[in-house]
Amino acid sequence: MLRVGVTGGIGSGKSTVARRLAERGAVVIDADQVAREIMEPGEPVLEEVRTRFGDGVIRPDGTLDRAGLAGIVFTDPGALAALDAITGPAIGRRVARRRSEVPPGTVSVFDMPLLVERGLWVHEHVAVVVEAALETRVHRLVDQRGLDEQDARNRIAAQASDAERRAACDIVLTNDGTTSELADAVDTLWRDRLAPWNDNLVHSRPSRRPDRGAVVAPRSDWGERGARLVARVAHALRDVSAVTEVEHIGSTAVPHLPAKDVLDLQVGVRDLEIADSPAFTTAMREAGLVRFAHLTRDSPQPPDLDPDGWPKRVYGSTDPLSIAHVHVRRTGSPGWRLALLFRDWLTHEVEGRDSYAAEKSRLLAMDDRTSAYAAAKEPWFAAALPRAEAWATATSWTPR
Repeated sequence: MLRVGVTGGIGSGKSTVARRLAERGAVVIDADQVAREIMEPGEPVLEEVRTRFGDGVIRPDGTLDRAGLAGIVFTDPGALAALDAITGPAIGRRVARRRSEVPPGTVSVFDMPLLVERGLWVHEHVAVVVEAALETRVHRLVDQRGLDEQDARNRIAAQASDAERRAACDIVLTNDGTTSELADAVDTLWRDRLAPWNDNLVHSRPSRRPDRGAVVAPRSDWGERGARLVARVAHALRDVSAVTEVEHIGSTAVPHLPAKDVLDLQVGVRDLEIADSPAFTTAMREAGLVRFAHLTRDSPQPPDLDPDGWPKRVYGSTDPLSIAHVHVRRTGSPGWRLALLFRDWLTHEVEGRDSYAAEKSRLLAMDDRTSAYAAAKEPWFAAALPRAEAWATATSWTPR
């Protein structure tokens, strides 16, 4: 199933987004609701909170005085951290159990205010952040929830900034307009991305890049998108001991270089056979990636080398709007080294980068089909390899 994390600062409207996703067919687990459940009388977590913050946060009937506790933690970062240390693990366990009960093939949404602060976005296939202007959020909290204005501002200040959330999240929904406008945005997201993505996952179907016009001008978000995918793949493979590293490679890893809008990653493994193991393929599927069974080797460079010395495995993303390929190679192999060498050479040598950009333009002018372009650029790599190797020698470059 597709896992979707929904987050946003208090008063942003993230819960409205989660409810709309539920209306589209998703199963939503609300972290705030779970947090309330674990604080009910008789729950062990409530007793831990009493011990840490005192009897003053407990009402005479034994229930939590939420306003009183909020008044303590939202003005004291240390107290907030202590509360998170108590409640976080318990919330995580209950959420994991709830998500395990979601029917297969159903989109699973985690509505979580602290998705970014706690680094939980790496567990999700896609993270959605809901944003609204600061003053809009303050007015909502005062008018709709009855909070004191300073209390509202304290709560907002205690959470991650908009910039921090954007860096960790894949999709930004702006909620400065009407509820109807936000619902329309969610419906479009569901129709164009989430539902097709879930269908691809269910059927183990990798997304395909377009066959024409695939090369685009450099995009400013390639670095952040690549970093998020690296983090997710590394997290998914954390228990596979043969994995040595996960890197963003290829043209989208090189600033200012035109490229296919495809993220290329490289996973280094001590033994390529691990990439065929159930543990590895299961972990990759957890990250939303499925194997291209027909892709088993690189094109040797120089071309006259034995192709049997260039084996690899390739996995593809299932996201219909963000294509990604993950190349699995043995650490230290020629293909593994070459991928890192070309990335670093093109990043640091403007002449090489400009030469490659010019060759891309020339080839696309003759035939912009992706299949034709991929084959036509191989001679450029063969000719450029001595220059890249000379740079590596001059700079004492190593793959590490």
